[in-house]
Amino acid sequence: MTVERVSRVRFPELFDTFSSTAWRWECQGEYHEPDEAEPFAAWKAGHPDDSFLQPWCEKIRKLTGEGKTFGRVRMLTEPLTEYLEWMLSFTHLNIDAGEDIRWIAESTVAALPNRPRDDFYIFDDVRVATLLFDENGVCGAEVTDDRDAVQRALKWRHLVSDLAIPHSKYLTDVRSV
Repeated sequence: MTVERVSRVRFPELFDTFSSTAWRWECQGEYHEPDEAEPFAAWKAGHPDDSFLQPWCEKIRKLTGEGKTFGRVRMLTEPLTEYLEWMLSFTHLNIDAGEDIRWIAESTVAALPNRPRDDFYIFDDVRVATLLFDENGVCGAEVTDDRDAVQRALKWRHLVSDLAIPHSKYLTDVRSV
């Protein structure tokens, strides 16, 4: 078993090292990423600018073009934070780039056993990267290949992926109500 702490600077390298699958659990109502501050403020002012997402979408297109998959389940706070409202407004760009993004209500998650309190990625079903945050967003991750940690994460992925609603279905069946 290995555990490695990866810095903010090295964190993006994790996306260059997986061979087939990456999946993320997102459970925060807000993230404080420096590169999102201006686009978020512009959206709040009624002038959306999603160009900040372009490098990420290009990376996803490249990865999915190589046959890799990238998915995530995002928990929706109740009531929704303004930040999550903003995320809903541009998630179609992530989907168009090749991500499988699903949404799950906080109340649904609260009823589930062993709810993780931290965001994490699972890479290739063999490594878990638990995200570390500070006032400037992601400041790194603790990456482990510990069998028990990986199994817990895989169990959680299976559980919430089955319950979560794909983005397009969420917009048409839930959000439009």
